[in-house]
Amino acid sequence: MIGLCLGLAGVVWAQLPLSSFTLAWNHTIEKIRWEEDYRVTEQGLVLGEARVRGNGAGMEIPDDAFLRNGSWHYRRQLSPLQPLKLGRTPEAGDYQLCFEDRCQAMSTWVGAPDARQPGIELWACERH
Repeated sequence: MIGLCLGLAGVVWAQLPLSSFTLAWNHTIEKIRWEEDYRVTEQGLVLGEARVRGNGAGMEIPDDAFLRNGSWHYRRQLSPLQPLKLGRTPEAGDYQLCFEDRCQAMSTWVGAPDARQPGIELWACERH
């Protein structure tokens, strides 16, 4: 079975038995929430719908986005990401992983963001 791995350079720090999840975070300057829905496939992480609750510095809303329930919704056509590379520092705050109707800080599985290790990768992997 396939799942979601979190780590760096192919080294697994945590493995979650997920087939889909939402990655959420707050923009570091504007403090506006972003959310991206992913499916975990053998080819990698497939981005579905994305949402943002506003716009501001470096946060352009795509032309085809539509407003629903206070968020702009849109889709990007990207190849599966394998891995999805994320910057992660104490100053920026933590990402959240949302699944099964709950959101939890990424630090739940991999510890708090650390300036000495300012990145993390997410990828589809075989569950052990």
